[in-house]
Amino acid sequence: MNMRIFQTGALLLMGILETFPAAADESIFSDIIVVTARRDLPQSIAVQADESTPFAADTAAMVARLPGAALVGNGSLSGQIQYRGAFGFRVGTRINGQAFHSGGPNLMDPPMHYAPPTLVETIEVSRGVAPLAFGPSLVGGVETRLKQIPFGATPAFETGYDLTLIGRSADNSHAVGMVGGVANQDLRTFGYYSTEKGSDQRYPGGKIANTFHDRQVIGAGLGFRRADSTWAFEVRRQESGATGNPPFAMDIAYVETDFAHARYETELGQTTLRVSLGYSDVGHGMNNFGLRPPPVSPIRFRQTIATARTWSLKLDLETDLARGDLEYGVDVELADHKVQIGNPSNLDFLVQPIPGAEQDRTGGYLNWRSRAGAGHYEIGLRVDHYQDQSGTTRTGSAVPAMPGMLAMAFNNGDRDWQDTTVDLLARYWQTSDLGTWRVSLARKNRAPTYLERFGWLPIAASAGLADGNNYLGDIQLDAETAWIAEMGIDIAGGRWWLRPAVYYHQVDDYIQGVAFDTTPGVADSAVEMVSMMNGDMTPLRFGNVDARMFGLDADYGWQLDGHWRLEGVLSVVRGERRDIDDDLYRISPDRLSLALVYDRSNWSVQTEVVGVRRQSRLSATNSEQETPGFALVNVTAGWQLAEGLRMSAGIENLLDREYEQHLSGYNRVADSDVPLGSRLPGVGRNLFVRMSLHR
Repeated sequence: MNMRIFQTGALLLMGILETFPAAADESIFSDIIVVTARRDLPQSIAVQADESTPFAADTAAMVARLPGAALVGNGSLSGQIQYRGAFGFRVGTRINGQAFHSGGPNLMDPPMHYAPPTLVETIEVSRGVAPLAFGPSLVGGVETRLKQIPFGATPAFETGYDLTLIGRSADNSHAVGMVGGVANQDLRTFGYYSTEKGSDQRYPGGKIANTFHDRQVIGAGLGFRRADSTWAFEVRRQESGATGNPPFAMDIAYVETDFAHARYETELGQTTLRVSLGYSDVGHGMNNFGLRPPPVSPIRFRQTIATARTWSLKLDLETDLARGDLEYGVDVELADHKVQIGNPSNLDFLVQPIPGAEQDRTGGYLNWRSRAGAGHYEIGLRVDHYQDQSGTTRTGSAVPAMPGMLAMAFNNGDRDWQDTTVDLLARYWQTSDLGTWRVSLARKNRAPTYLERFGWLPIAASAGLADGNNYLGDIQLDAETAWIAEMGIDIAGGRWWLRPAVYYHQVDDYIQGVAFDTTPGVADSAVEMVSMMNGDMTPLRFGNVDARMFGLDADYGWQLDGHWRLEGVLSVVRGERRDIDDDLYRISPDRLSLALVYDRSNWSVQTEVVGVRRQSRLSATNSEQETPGFALVNVTAGWQLAEGLRMSAGIENLLDREYEQHLSGYNRVADSDVPLGSRLPGVGRNLFVRMSLHR
């Protein structure tokens, strides 16, 4: 343990949300969403809107409006980002530059769970391939920045503050976020607080049970600089209380998480040195009896306690080299996980599906960016070494004998794994009379999670797949390897813009649930018998298969005159198995949106139509169900009431249409207006109001 302590453009403005086309440099490979009134983003071309449209408490819903992106709806605060068909741990995500591991085996606390909309300043999404310095990420990369008080411009101290209020009608929710502090040119200190609470969501058929939520965040930061050096320190605590998760067998009783992050940056001649050290500690409790109708017999009461602790260290250097820019460095992540299931009415019922899994990674990267004639190019190499191991498990005296046999087999088997992965990146971009076109080629990897590797007990813990199947891990899993090719162009005419991209991802050793054995449905093994006791006669095990994802996405717009414009987003993705005739699970359906915007100097209004196609390309392996297509009408408006004071309002699903989001899970809560086993519907007519005041 002594070493483990290091252990446009535009998207949709939605009246008030914008993604900016980037200049002809490396930022062309990212989309930046500005969600506050700050105007200090050097990589954006223009800031035409100040705030997001907070239709949902889940910040992942903001990202879902980008080309190629979608929301995997697993609960009010548990949404995952899908990007070009990949979701979960395949999409790398950082908060304030800090990488960390979520706590729950069903990913009830995915990374964006820790980014309340009242505290988010910007979200930057890599278009296609994340930079190698970002860290491991199979597809895309999401960098979320929380609000802070920046350094001042003079020696005099000045106060700064940011207050945001949000209310929504569909779940009677409210949210309040506050940031305040003082700063001058050498010192800054600030604190922030956010609180949110909401009840069950409404849809045209009634209420969606167990979609309530409760979340609070408190934190503080300190920064100072001297000459060419800058230091920054930040601590944050987040407490999520009673929050429902209808696609899962349990709800969130609590998620209590502590973050600490320290950063240092200095200039050493022509070289910039950056060092960061991060720590996170997640405590997560969930149960099937406290927030939803309990099982008939107390014997079936279940309570799960999960913990995750992450240490991260990064050393990054950037210097001029051969008419270009060379970035290189090392990063380390040391994480451990524990999961224990019990029954509060019987203390002798105890089982540890994850008895103590350690996942350590040490990586190094080298990236060179330069210019060749009229164009720019970038080449990079990343190498990561992984070391995973698990402790021994145990079961209580009230647990049946057969799970005990599985536990004994796990303890006597191999519980150590290590491997080295190599990522490669090459891309080129050039500005011409037609526009800025870009090409990317990459090889990216993802190591299996602790659940995919060490899950020895067949239960419905699947990192958020929520398909109703029980899953079993496999110590022999190989890392996923994606071969990526992408081409796109950013075109801007005198009154219009278009940013299309086409891509192809060939994923070798894709980790997917597969049949446990060759006789599915026949309980001829201890695993299948235990799974049958847990409600699934046909369990799946995580296995390596061959897959591919391909598609196209774009955003576009047309300035009709000085005040009117049209804009929208197109997203099309396909996900298929290459080894058998089947589709990948939970792939977003085709989406096309078109908005008519009227914009004045201090106010704007827009009407948007979002069309989603029927999804009939389904995973037979995951027993996926088809969803029909639908169209929604949304109306939003915003007003700049005074300097630093802004108000926005809008109506989601204006026509109160009942519809199903394909990426939402299936209802597992009794006594709901949504039948058991049915796909969870989208919310009905939803009015939001947001006020923001900053200085």
